[in-house]
Amino acid sequence: MKRVSKPIFLIIAVVIIALAYLSVFGVQTYNGDIAITKIKGIGDIRWGIDIKGGVEATFKPAGDVEATDDQMDSAKSIIETRLMSNGVTDYELYADYGIDRIIVRYPWKEDETNFDPEAAVDELAATAMLTFREGTEYTEDEVDGNGNVTKAGNVILSGKHIKSASAGVTTTEDGTTQNVVNLVLTDEGKKLFSDATERLVGQTISIWMDKTMISAPTVNQHIENGEAIITGGGSNGFEIADAVSLATRINAGALPFALETVSFGSVSPTLGSSSLTAMGYAAVIALILICLLMLIFFRLPGFIAIIALLGQLALSVAAVSGFFPSFNSFTMTLPGIAGLILSIGMGVDANIITAERIKEEMRAGKTLDGAIHNGTKNSISAIVDGNITVIIVAVILILVFGPFNILSVIFGSSTTGTIYSFGYTLLVGVVANFIMGVAASRLMLKSISGFKFLRKKWLYGGAGK
Repeated sequence: MKRVSKPIFLIIAVVIIALAYLSVFGVQTYNGDIAITKIKGIGDIRWGIDIKGGVEATFKPAGDVEATDDQMDSAKSIIETRLMSNGVTDYELYADYGIDRIIVRYPWKEDETNFDPEAAVDELAATAMLTFREGTEYTEDEVDGNGNVTKAGNVILSGKHIKSASAGVTTTEDGTTQNVVNLVLTDEGKKLFSDATERLVGQTISIWMDKTMISAPTVNQHIENGEAIITGGGSNGFEIADAVSLATRINAGALPFALETVSFGSVSPTLGSSSLTAMGYAAVIALILICLLMLIFFRLPGFIAIIALLGQLALSVAAVSGFFPSFNSFTMTLPGIAGLILSIGMGVDANIITAERIKEEMRAGKTLDGAIHNGTKNSISAIVDGNITVIIVAVILILVFGPFNILSVIFGSSTTGTIYSFGYTLLVGVVANFIMGVAASRLMLKSISGFKFLRKKWLYGGAGK
């Protein structure tokens, strides 16, 4: 067996403990009495309607606008984008094309204390006018008394010409990567943007939200295909958070019409925080029992497995809370928690399979190093097969019941949030299991077996001393 350096165990254990602490408590700084979150923890998770309740609102086009079905679909899609960009994955969204109404239910914000539905509705209904303008000045159209435009302003595109905006990464000519905002235009916007960029190469096309300029990129080349990339001003482009923020603001201003709130109100939790508390207690008790059984039956590999499970939990929570800046926070529902618990079971199973293989090799007369080498090698196929199967199921659940669900006609939109939440947390947990329960635990086990006082077969489940 190829030995692993002794300090590796300590390094991985310290990293896991640090990650566990940060993923739970996060990091905050204070500017006077104002708390500024630097790293998000459990307190920043947005809880689903089933646990915390939420808001129900009905919107319609403002004024006397008679929206077409395509415009209603566009508005519904953009509201969905707003929800997703704010980390809201537990929602119900419907469009009534007959009377031009959009109905949505979504959970309270994670830091909500007043539970004011009118204020919460502003998260979706606040509509600013998005425009792309030539130069860096804001110039309005001038109209006569009959409403006819007598002098055109400097508008190149408006929100209706934007199909989508998303944060992404591109590779520059020198091989480095930059965070960017990818922009996709409608067919009408493609023609307008092509004419403008052909004329304005080397000049600025600024982006405005109402009368506030939010970006001022320079045109580097003629863009004919309706797909543009906005880069930041620094050598490394945007910070990832700035790219996500700009993409979100562009999407938010792309509504085909202003929204008017018809009605709003609070939605009571279907299960409530008491169910969350009960599940929390049950999870803690189950985890303690699992840890004790792992120590009793598998001894040192069981101890390693406990550290790996802690790391798996920490990674799973971090992926949900918004700990990683490149991933939005996630709405956690009770099915989502069930997905995490199931993935922890997969993690326990992976460690048990490995520990049992090591015990079998020692019973067959192998040396300690040989038993660890063969045990870890022979167990990998069973672990991978089981986890890959679960990953396939989780991905199917996400694709079917996620934001772009393709079977909503059969299952109904109301099932989207809970099933998507279960699939997402299950997938995250299994991936975390591969990182912690397979890779990290094996490195720690091979590393710790290098210490002379720990090279006793009994510590690894063998019969000898």
